[in-house]
Amino acid sequence: MSLNGTNLAASTSYPSPILDVLDPSLNGFDEPPIELLEAELPVVDDGQVPLSELVSRVVQACYAEMTEMAETLPSMSDSARKRKLADFVVAWKKQVVKLYAVTKWSRDADIVQKCMNITAFLMNQNRQFDEVIHGLTYARDSLDGARLRNHDLLTSLDVLTTGSYRRLPTIIKKSIIPPPRLTDDQVSKVLTDLETLTRFRLRMSEIVPIEMSNYRILDGRAWFTVPNLFEASICLRGGNQDDGWFFVHVEFLFTVGGDRTGMQEFPRKPTGVLKDHLTIEADNRLGCYLPMPEPEQPPDPNLPAPTERPRLPEDVVDAPLVRIYNFLQMMSMSYQLEILWYQAERLRSLGWGDFLKVEMSRDRKALSISYWIRQPPPRPPPPAARFQLPLLGGTLKIELRTTTDPIRGPRARILAELQDRAKLNGRRPSDTVEGTRWSVVWEPAPQALGIALTGNGGILAPEQLFVDAQDLDFERLIRTVIDTHTRAIFREFALRLQGNPVFSLPGAVKVVEEVAGLQALHVHLCADEIVVVTIEPRTGKISLRDTGDLGAAGRGPRFLAISEKLNENPTVLLLEALTRLRIKTIVELAEQKANYLGLQTFRQRNFSREEFIKFGVTVRGLLYIQLTPFPTHYLVLVVTDTDFRYVLISVKIVPDSMYQSLVMEDIGWLDVERICGRGREARALKIARESGFGPSAESSRFRLETQVLHELYTYCCARVAHTKVEKQLKRLNIPYSHVYPPFPTTAAVPVNTTAPPLPAVFGSLHSTLSHAIPALLIQSSDVLHDSAARDAAMPNIRVVPLAWWAPGANSKGPKIVTCVKLRHVQQLVGRRIATASTSRGVLRPSRRIVYDAHEAVVCFLSDEVDGCMDEFKEEWESVSKIVVIALVNMAKAKQWDDVRLLSFDLQTVEFTYASDYTLSISCKDQLLMGGSYCLQFGRLPVTTHDRHDDRPNPHAEAESFLHALLRQGRLADALPALVSILRDTVPVLEVLTRIPARAIPKAAGWWRVMFSPGSGASLSRGGVAQYALDFRVLTGSRVALLDASQSVFRNVAQPQQQEKPQLDAVGFRPIPGLARAITDAVAAGRGRGSVAGIDIGIVCGAADVVIVGEALWRSIAREQGMGGDVVVVKMEEGA
Repeated sequence: MSLNGTNLAASTSYPSPILDVLDPSLNGFDEPPIELLEAELPVVDDGQVPLSELVSRVVQACYAEMTEMAETLPSMSDSARKRKLADFVVAWKKQVVKLYAVTKWSRDADIVQKCMNITAFLMNQNRQFDEVIHGLTYARDSLDGARLRNHDLLTSLDVLTTGSYRRLPTIIKKSIIPPPRLTDDQVSKVLTDLETLTRFRLRMSEIVPIEMSNYRILDGRAWFTVPNLFEASICLRGGNQDDGWFFVHVEFLFTVGGDRTGMQEFPRKPTGVLKDHLTIEADNRLGCYLPMPEPEQPPDPNLPAPTERPRLPEDVVDAPLVRIYNFLQMMSMSYQLEILWYQAERLRSLGWGDFLKVEMSRDRKALSISYWIRQPPPRPPPPAARFQLPLLGGTLKIELRTTTDPIRGPRARILAELQDRAKLNGRRPSDTVEGTRWSVVWEPAPQALGIALTGNGGILAPEQLFVDAQDLDFERLIRTVIDTHTRAIFREFALRLQGNPVFSLPGAVKVVEEVAGLQALHVHLCADEIVVVTIEPRTGKISLRDTGDLGAAGRGPRFLAISEKLNENPTVLLLEALTRLRIKTIVELAEQKANYLGLQTFRQRNFSREEFIKFGVTVRGLLYIQLTPFPTHYLVLVVTDTDFRYVLISVKIVPDSMYQSLVMEDIGWLDVERICGRGREARALKIARESGFGPSAESSRFRLETQVLHELYTYCCARVAHTKVEKQLKRLNIPYSHVYPPFPTTAAVPVNTTAPPLPAVFGSLHSTLSHAIPALLIQSSDVLHDSAARDAAMPNIRVVPLAWWAPGANSKGPKIVTCVKLRHVQQLVGRRIATASTSRGVLRPSRRIVYDAHEAVVCFLSDEVDGCMDEFKEEWESVSKIVVIALVNMAKAKQWDDVRLLSFDLQTVEFTYASDYTLSISCKDQLLMGGSYCLQFGRLPVTTHDRHDDRPNPHAEAESFLHALLRQGRLADALPALVSILRDTVPVLEVLTRIPARAIPKAAGWWRVMFSPGSGASLSRGGVAQYALDFRVLTGSRVALLDASQSVFRNVAQPQQQEKPQLDAVGFRPIPGLARAITDAVAAGRGRGSVAGIDIGIVCGAADVVIVGEALWRSIAREQGMGGDVVVVKMEEGA
């Protein structure tokens, strides 16, 4: 055999050139040449490669790779191209170096070839020598059998003397002539005699082990039954006293439990080779001291003599049944041990292989199983490591122990002694009964999973851990051990966890048995959240899982990560892992409920370490819930060891901070029982729990209901709104006091609630927490001291936050309602009376104002908390002025018959004057320079079924002058003056409508008509009006008709006419013929009232201005020769 593993021996049938060259006559000392000797050697080239082929392949491979690089390099980046070239050079440099080394080695190829040829020659010679030796040995062995047999002298003498055979050899008779068959009676008699003899021997002389005393004799055999071991039958060899027993059959009395796969390999009744082996061994033990039978033929003298069986001393009695019992007992129990070993190996093949170690002793009497096998760490731990987990969880040892003192009860021992006395007669038996028993020992590994078992945690009673022959189930044994070990570890875990204040309450940590019989540790985290800690029976690894509800579907990866980290050091990390998991679960549940409500939550805010101290030293977790209406305020859920704490904070960004750090401006702790009205319920729950009813104290911890969170959030919104209103009141130096509304279940109203109540329209804007939010009571004298209508309000004004109970991103935030009760109940007037009657007297003229006519309460609704008081003051100024206007009109309606209130809705007041003229007044911008008014003039419809009248109201042209009049002085004094002006100017407007000229207003009671004589050609060419006539309303319902060219404050009389007016003079010219026109007008108004002529015009009563004005205008028109064709100019074109 060569170094390369190939046979270098060449065939022996090769020509020898030496025979052709050598001369037989040469001297034997002459040797052939070396070339002839080398030619005699066989040529061996196995395992060798030509150098040319190797060089060719290397060159081709290099060329192919270079060709491929030439195609791919242009498409690569510069860095990738350089890296590719560098890798190519390095790789092929190694190949070329190897080729160079092989080339240098090839120089010695001839020498190596010659050595290989010599080796093959020597091996061929060696093979030939071996073949010769084997041939000689075979010839020697085969010649021994070829010798002739000894001569049959007796038969030879008979043939010589008598001439024929007198007898046949006995072997021929036995092999050819069959013996006669027994009849049934003979067989029955033989069996009966054999049974009688068997019974006699068993009762009188044979030593029968007490364990085999349960026997029966049937069919010529003795049947022995030993419970949980075997049932065997034996039979006597003959009827003599010294005839022994022989083995017939055996059946092992056990039952395989568990998985029966493969149990056909372990039959209860052995067959085949196993049966033959048992029969041979049993017969050897039964006939151990019996003499050997005589051989049918004389022994071969060339063969070694058979060993003789031992002989017993005179004082020793043979006990074959004891020996067969000991043998079958050991066989049965070994058989059961083999079955357990087979089940253990099969369990390893079903997934336990890496975590279960099975070892059988050499004598097959001890089985050792180690469970929870851990792989050693890839690197040895550092010497400074404090603790390392053992590489196994424990060992289960199942062993067969044999003693000379069998385990027997008192009755069995007495029976054994009586048998020995009766059958031994002072002698001793050759063998004694051996007591073989099971030894099942469980040895938990010290510090398995980091836990040292204390007390009886690592002990199993014999009745708990034993081998049951009627249920051979290795899996049951190993699971019993693992379950006990798991239960003991969980008890130690539970004791350590209960020593921590977090899990110290009763029922917080429990060791339970689940449906499948597995042990588990239930750790109550919070509310209904329970984490289940289990130890996987197969691997021994600790795993955490949830109880399996739908809400825990997404927690699987987290539990898996925690479990992997936990198995590194369970003792140290279990408490830490459960505590962190508890905090995360609590925060997640609270965050989930907040998300259900649509709230914005944060787990972290950029606070400094000093800011976190404000939450206290017992804080374990935080959840920030941002108040949607107030982004700088948060409801913070502080997680402590025992329960939630709630705090309301306001924050601000630190200026000039790099990462927008936050600081707390204000912090306030919340009393949830007082806020949510749970005080009574909490006390009742405590009493019920102490009585043994209701939920446990542990399950009620961290039980945050969605309704409670909703109420806390809404309370915080209301509280922040409340605080902002208080800050506004403080900024305005307005004193206030708190008024708590009555509790919902309380019928009585507190005595201090003297503030006006909310109207019925706000009935839907109500919350169960309204009793916890106080209203602000302010005095009207403090807030309305500079108002024009401060006397219209009652002393108390109520400020109430509303709509703060609508959380979520879609809510519009809290609102502020300010309620003012008016001193007088103002009846509803106008088109909205029907609407108000259907809503129980409640009118909502605008989105921000609600008026209760029955209670005379006006509510001002502010959508923004910031600036709500400024909005209230603005709205109040508007409403109060409208109320004053309505009251003044109602009062003046008694003096003026033509003044009547048409509509009043707190935003707008509309009344009539002069029969069918209407004025609608509303307020705007009340906080800017005293506010302003919006005046809208109109006319009443002619018929009642018409809703609108298209006729114009000439007062609309003087709206700016009338608006200025309304803003002069007190509103209660300015409004009558305005109405008086309107009433007195109505006749003037009627005159102006009849004059074929356009009048323009100059002031509140002043209209001017500008005209020129002729057809107006000069005005069309860019000229201006030459004359103007003023209509001025005077006090006492008087009207003055004056020449606009004359001043009413002149000191000397000026001529009324000029002989020749100048068209291009600045200002108006005196009206020609004014004196005649005055005389005609006085004459037209004589007898109708007070009409007086003056130098520059006429003064008459407002009721006579129509007659007087028309007469004056006709006279002026005749004097100018205008007739009805008068040019009317605009106010911008006049002086």
